[in-house]
Amino acid sequence: MKLSKKLLICVLIAFTGSACKDYLDVTPDNVATIDYAFRNRNEAENYLFTCYSTLQALSSSIDDPAFTTSGEIFFPSTLTEPTLGSEAAEAGFHLIQGRQTTDHPTLNYWDGEERGQPLYKAIRRCNIFLENINKPKDLSTSEKKRWIAEVKFLKAYFHYYLLRMYGPIPVIRVNQPITAGTDEVRLKREPVDSVFGYVVKLLDEATPDLPVTIQDPAQSLGRITQLIALSVKAEVVTTQASPFFNGNPDYASFRYPGEQPLFPQTYETKKWDSAVAACRTAVLACEGAGMKLYKFVSPGNLPTLPAELKTVMDIRHTIGEKWEQNPELVWALNPTFDQQRMCMPRVTDEMVGNLSGAPGNFAVPMVVAEMFYTKNGVPMNEDKTYDYRGRYALETVGAGDKYYMRENYQTVKMHMGREPRFYADLAFDGSNYFGNGLTADVNNMAYVEARGSGTKAGPKDNIRVNVTGYWPQKLVNYQSTFGREVSTVDVHMPLIRLAGLYLLYAEALNEQAGPGADVYKHIDLVRERAGLKGVLESWTGFSTNAAKASTKDGLRQIIQQERRIELCFEGRIGWDLRRWKIMQQALSSPIQGWDIQQSDPVGYYRPRTLVVPVFGLKDYLWPVKYDALIINPNLVQNPYW
Repeated sequence: MKLSKKLLICVLIAFTGSACKDYLDVTPDNVATIDYAFRNRNEAENYLFTCYSTLQALSSSIDDPAFTTSGEIFFPSTLTEPTLGSEAAEAGFHLIQGRQTTDHPTLNYWDGEERGQPLYKAIRRCNIFLENINKPKDLSTSEKKRWIAEVKFLKAYFHYYLLRMYGPIPVIRVNQPITAGTDEVRLKREPVDSVFGYVVKLLDEATPDLPVTIQDPAQSLGRITQLIALSVKAEVVTTQASPFFNGNPDYASFRYPGEQPLFPQTYETKKWDSAVAACRTAVLACEGAGMKLYKFVSPGNLPTLPAELKTVMDIRHTIGEKWEQNPELVWALNPTFDQQRMCMPRVTDEMVGNLSGAPGNFAVPMVVAEMFYTKNGVPMNEDKTYDYRGRYALETVGAGDKYYMRENYQTVKMHMGREPRFYADLAFDGSNYFGNGLTADVNNMAYVEARGSGTKAGPKDNIRVNVTGYWPQKLVNYQSTFGREVSTVDVHMPLIRLAGLYLLYAEALNEQAGPGADVYKHIDLVRERAGLKGVLESWTGFSTNAAKASTKDGLRQIIQQERRIELCFEGRIGWDLRRWKIMQQALSSPIQGWDIQQSDPVGYYRPRTLVVPVFGLKDYLWPVKYDALIINPNLVQNPYW
C-alpha cells in the first residue's frame, strides 16, 4: 500500500475523536490501547503513519498561515457565495485586513481549533511512539532506527512550525505521566533560542538513521529522508539567524519576571556561521544525490516549443512535474495543491458557464505583478532602459512578444519587456495560456480576455470574479483541463526545492561575509534557469543603482526580491517576510487591481484600491487563545495582543 493511501486512513483515525480541551493536551489518553498499538510490527507501523497524519494535513493551502497572509494572493470578502465552501474557509485570507482575535484566533495551530492543526497533540503522539517503539518483538533493528529517526524529525518539525507562528513556546520533550499534578503540566514558554536548539538537536539525532533518498517511491514517497532533514535544518538555523529572531528589540519586555527575555536582545553574527554551514551541507548533499534545477522535457504529444515558451515551461512546470521525476523537488507533502480551480483564468467559452470548474477567485495584487523584474533582470523602477513612469500607458503587443501575449492585443506597457517568470507565474488580460488541452498550435494559443462582464475571463457575476485581473497560473498544471468538465493533474506545492535552497545559501553567505563569488554563483544558477543574466552583469549594465549588487545591504535586498519572485505563490514567502522582519513594509501598499468591470482598455487599465492591509507589530506572531491563558496561568500572551 502506498504511503499516501495509508496516511489518508490514518488522518481519519487520528481526527475522528473529540479534541481535548486541555491547553497542551500533554497527558496520554486511551492508555489501555497503547500496548495494543505496539504489540507487533504492523500495529507499530500504523502508529508511525498516525504520527505522519498531522504533517500531511498541513498541506491545506487555505489553512496555511504563510500562503494566506503573505499578500501574494488576495481573496475578496465581498462574494455573494462562499466559493471556498464556507466563510470559515476564507478566514485566513482576511487576516491581513485586521480580523484576528484572541478569543477565537484564525488558523489556530496551538490547539487545533479555528481551522488549525493540533500540533501539540501531534507532538504527544510522537512522544508516545518514541516511548513504546521497543515493545514490538518482530521489528528489525534497522527498521526501528529508521522509524525513530522519522518520528524525531516530525517532532522537531511540529515544534518548529509552532515556533514560527508563536515565537517562544513550551517544549514537550517527554509526555507527562497520567499521575502528573496540575503544576507539572502547566509548562512555561521557553526562550526562542532554547526552542531552536531543541529542534536542531532532534534533527541532528534523526539524520544519520534516515535513508538518503527514497528508493521505492511507489511505496514510500513522502517519508522523511536525509536530504529533507538536512534541508530543514538549513532553514531552521537560517531562521534563527534572521532579524526577527536574532536581536529583536521589539520584544525586549517579553519575559517572565526576573528571567531573561524570551527573544534574544543581542544580535549575534556567529549565528550566520551556523546557517552557512548548515546550508552548505544541505546543498552539497542534494547535489551529491543527483539533484539539479528542473528543465521541462516536452512529451511526444507537444509541438516543438520556441525558446521563449520553453523557458516559461521550465519555470512553470517546476511544481507541476511528477514528484518522482522532478530532480529539483527536495520535499513536498503527499496531498497535492487543492485549489487549481481558484487560479485558472477562464480562456474558453465553455469555462464561462462552469462556476465549480474555475471561479478564479485567487487574485494577485498589482504590487506583486510589479515586483517581477524586467527582461534585463533588474526591478522595473531601477531599469534605466524601462519606462517606469509610463508603465500604465496603453501599448499594442508586437511580434516579439507573441509567445507571451496575444499579438496585436492592446494592453499596458508594464506587461511588455518583463522577465520570463512574470509570464510563467501570472495570467492577465491579453496573456497567452499554454495548456487546458489547447497545446497543438503555439502560434495560436488560448489567451485571456479579462475586460468587462461580457468576455470569456471577465466577471460574469459576483462569484466568477478575479478582482485584480491577475491569476497565479503557476499553480495550475498545464495538463489540467477546465471546461464544461474538469480534469486536474497534480501540482505538488514544494516545502523545499533546490532553487530555494540555493538562495537560502546565498543569503547566509552574504550575511556572514558580504558579497563574494559563491554568493553570486548560487543566485545566478537560479537566474540562469529563469532566462536572466547574472546579478553583477545585470546591475552593472542596466540598473540606475549599479553598485547595489556589490554591497552587503544592496545584495540582501536583491536576494530577498529574488526569493520573492522565484518562490512566489508557493507558501514560503509568508515565513520569509516574517523572519526578515519586513512584513510591515511588504504590506504597506494598498492592494490594488485593474478596474475589471470596464470593457474598453482605457477604462480597464486604471488602478483601483481594493483594501488597505492592516499589519502591525503584534501581527508577526499569532495570539494564544484567551482560554489557554486562563487554563494555564504560566503562559503569557504574545506582546501587543
